[in-house]
Amino acid sequence: MLLLDLEPLPPKVLLESPNVLRALVKAHRYLAELKGVAKTIPNEGILLSSLSLQEAQSSSAIENIITTQDALYKHELQTSGADPVTKEVAYYAEALRRGHSMVRQQGTLTLNTILDIQTCLEGNRAGFRKVPGTVLKNEQTGQVIFDPPSPEKIPAYMSALELFINTEQNIDPLVCMALIHYQFETIHPFYDGNGRTGRIINILYLVISGLLDAPILYLSRYINQTRPDYYRGLQNVRENADWEAWILYMLRGVALTARHTTGLIERIRDLLFEQKLHIRERHKFYSQDLINNLFHHPYTKVAFLENDLKVSRATATRYLDALAKDGVLKKHKLGRENYYINFRLIDLLFNMPELTEE
Repeated sequence: MLLLDLEPLPPKVLLESPNVLRALVKAHRYLAELKGVAKTIPNEGILLSSLSLQEAQSSSAIENIITTQDALYKHELQTSGADPVTKEVAYYAEALRRGHSMVRQQGTLTLNTILDIQTCLEGNRAGFRKVPGTVLKNEQTGQVIFDPPSPEKIPAYMSALELFINTEQNIDPLVCMALIHYQFETIHPFYDGNGRTGRIINILYLVISGLLDAPILYLSRYINQTRPDYYRGLQNVRENADWEAWILYMLRGVALTARHTTGLIERIRDLLFEQKLHIRERHKFYSQDLINNLFHHPYTKVAFLENDLKVSRATATRYLDALAKDGVLKKHKLGRENYYINFRLIDLLFNMPELTEE
């Protein structure tokens, strides 16, 4: 089925059906728990730095851009030595942080912000595509099942989407997020990076809607685990206007991911306070800035500590070596430079279980 014209949001159908309303109760409950537990971490940057790299890895993996979290952390330590794929994934984390900074300052999610996000992802300011988008075909029959809107329609479609995003709707914001994601992916406004940009828009919309204070709920892991359902859901809206199934799919993702992220943050919080107590009791150089550094940079180095604590290189080296000797950190070599891993934090981040139902 070819897409001839894209209807503006919201669609003229019942969106908040009984099934959707039940799913909304669950999703909002877990989202509120996540928002609450995030406040127990004393420094917001700790969660943004750790979770944004996980999101970058998962979101890029959906596009078959594959790297490891270890490679991403090493890239932050030594940007010159990273391979092209790792750099591309790192751009995603940077685009997410930049987008969050912009919406926090503006209180809105504008086309300029969306364009900046895609520019950061791709490393160029190509803007909206000027050529036809990628046509999707049935693998068995070769029949065209989706043809993105022609380039001349994109500015008007995106302006309408921008208006919907930034206008208060008489619809639950989680339902609005599902509508926005469908619309953006169907417009397919860019040459490349549409999927990754769309997933960043999801979380930024939750922030400007007040459902979260910081962008810490990332649906990419859920989408990656359920990729066939994701693409099937988008196509069923295009072909059959099956909005309920699509909205339920997205709400399930919010509930699962929020519950999972809440558990992770609780474990990070417990480890933070355990290490804080340990270092304070055993080392005179304890400070809150030191703790923030060890959790903001799970892979840290002397230069990071120099900058965060405003101490000399010799002093920073002495602190890190003492913590490595004490078993809080593990010391490693990268080229000519040493780096130090908060290995218990890394174990939490690298070995998360699959998303599962209760």
